[in-house]
Amino acid sequence: MKIDVLVAEIGSTTTVVNAFNKIDSSTPSFLGQGQAPTSVLEGDVRIGLQGAIDDLAQNLNEKSIDYVEMLATSSAAGGLKMTVHGLVYDMTVRAAKEAALGAGANLHQITAGKMRRSDLKKLQEIKPNIILIAGGVDYGEKDTAIENAEKIADLNLNVPIIYAGNIENQEEVRLIFEDTNSRLYIAENVYPQIDNLNIEPTRKIIQDVFEEHIIHAPGMKQVRDMVNGPIIPTPGAVMEAAKLLKEKMGDLIAFDVGGATTDLHSVTEGSEEINRILLSPEPVAKRTVEGDLGVYINMQNILDLIGKEELQKEMDFDIEQMVESHVPIPRTDKEIRFAERLAQEAVKISVQRHAGHIRNLYGPGGKTTVAEGKDLSGIRYVIGTGGALTRLPHGKKMLKSILYSNQKNKMMPTEEATVLLDHHYIMASLGVLSKKYPEAAYHLMKESMDWNGAEKSESKN
Repeated sequence: MKIDVLVAEIGSTTTVVNAFNKIDSSTPSFLGQGQAPTSVLEGDVRIGLQGAIDDLAQNLNEKSIDYVEMLATSSAAGGLKMTVHGLVYDMTVRAAKEAALGAGANLHQITAGKMRRSDLKKLQEIKPNIILIAGGVDYGEKDTAIENAEKIADLNLNVPIIYAGNIENQEEVRLIFEDTNSRLYIAENVYPQIDNLNIEPTRKIIQDVFEEHIIHAPGMKQVRDMVNGPIIPTPGAVMEAAKLLKEKMGDLIAFDVGGATTDLHSVTEGSEEINRILLSPEPVAKRTVEGDLGVYINMQNILDLIGKEELQKEMDFDIEQMVESHVPIPRTDKEIRFAERLAQEAVKISVQRHAGHIRNLYGPGGKTTVAEGKDLSGIRYVIGTGGALTRLPHGKKMLKSILYSNQKNKMMPTEEATVLLDHHYIMASLGVLSKKYPEAAYHLMKESMDWNGAEKSESKN
C-alpha cells in the first residue's frame, strides 16, 4: 500500500506511526495508526520504527506499507534536555525559559546571574542536548552573559550553544566559542527591552538545532535512513499544532495528561483589561510542564493531593488494593474510574498552576489591582490530547470540570469555552505535519476533534 506521509512519534517506551493520504488535496485523510516498542536503547531506532509500520500494515489489512515521506517527533532518551542561563530571574531568565519550554524542551537547570562552581559541576553532570545563554536587554548589562559564556566554554562540553542575549555581546560570544568543540548559534535577544518578550526566533532555532543534532544521539544515528522530513521534540510539535489552531479558530488551551507528566499549551494574548494591569509580560504561546502530575508513574503525587481518605469516600472499592495493582492501561471498570479520577485531578491542578491571578497591592496611594501570570479568561476552546483524555471514556467531562463562571482571583477559562477532544490522538503528529502542510494539518485536526459537530452541539445548548 502506498501512503503519502507517515508521521512517527518516537517516545521513550513506544513508537507510534500515523498514516495520512491525499495530503496535498482539499480532502486529506487519516488512515490509521501502528505502534511498537521503541528501540533506541537497542542501538537502532529503525527496529521500533519498522515494527510500528508493520503493525500499521496489519491494522489496515495490508501486506506491506510504502511511503513517500516520513516526518517525526521524538521524546526518546529523555527528550530535549536543556539548560538555561540568564541574568535576572524574572526577566531574561524567564524569557529564555519560556522559549525553551515552548520549543518542547525538558529543562534540567536554570541559573540567574553569574554561574558558580556548583552550577558548572551540575551542568557537566546533566550532559544537556542544548545550552541556552541569555542576559541583558539590548545595549544594557553585558558582563554576566560574557562571564557565563567564558565559564561554559572552558568546560569544552561538545554541546550546541545558543546565545540569545544582549545584541552587543554577539561578536564577543562568537570569539569565546571559536576554538571550542561547541557549535554556536546566535539568536535575537529573548528580552531586548524591559517588558518585551521576543521568544519565537529562539524557539525556532532550538527546534532546528534539535533536528540537526538528534541524529547523533545514541540509537538515533540511523534515523535518517527512514525519516526524510522534519524531526522535532514531541511537546514542541503539540505547541505547533496549538499555534496553528489558534490562528484558525481562536484562543485555546491544550491539555496533555500522560503517565509521568501533564503538559499545558495555551495560546492567547489575554484580554485588554488584564493586559493593562499585568505586572510583567506573558508569551502568547506558553507551555508549562507539571512533572509531578502523571496518572501512572506519578500516581502517588496525585493521590497525596486528593487525599486517600477523601478518595476512599468517593469510590466504592478498596483504594489501597487499587494502588497496589495500578496498571498503565486500565481495562476493568474500577481501573478506568480510578484512572479518570487521577486524570481529572491532574487537569484541575495543572490549570490552576498555569493560570495567572489578580491581587491587590496597598500603598501610600491606596489600593492598586494588578495581575500576574497567564490570562486564560478569554479562552474559546479547551482541547484534550494524550492517552488519559482521549482513551478514557469521560475526557470531555474531565475538561469541563475546570470551567467555572466565578473565577474569584484566578484568570481561568470560563464556562463559555467549548471543550474538544483529539479523538484520533494525533495532535503531535499534526504539529510536525503543519511545518510543511499547514492546511492539511488544520483539516485533519478539525476532523479529529469533530470541531464542526461540536460547534453545532454547543450552539443548540
